[in-house]
Amino acid sequence: MAIDTRGETAGKPSGEKKTRTSPALFYRQVVNELHKVIWPTRKDLITYTTVVLIFVLIMVAIVYGLDAALGWAVLRVFGGS
Repeated sequence: MAIDTRGETAGKPSGEKKTRTSPALFYRQVVNELHKVIWPTRKDLITYTTVVLIFVLIMVAIVYGLDAALGWAVLRVFGGS
């Protein structure tokens, strides 16, 4: 049996008044969260970037190969100049 909760905010009773966060408090919260982030070292960053570039090049080669093969097949089937 499902409970219909449309229109309600999750985790808050519907009678509770919503309060806005001030821009200063929001900024402090963002800075606090950024201090918790584990930033990669230069070596890690270079490794991650290299892996991503190699993966992208492999995917480009696969898509190009499939495009060329299917284009060739379509021209063979339907005839082309």
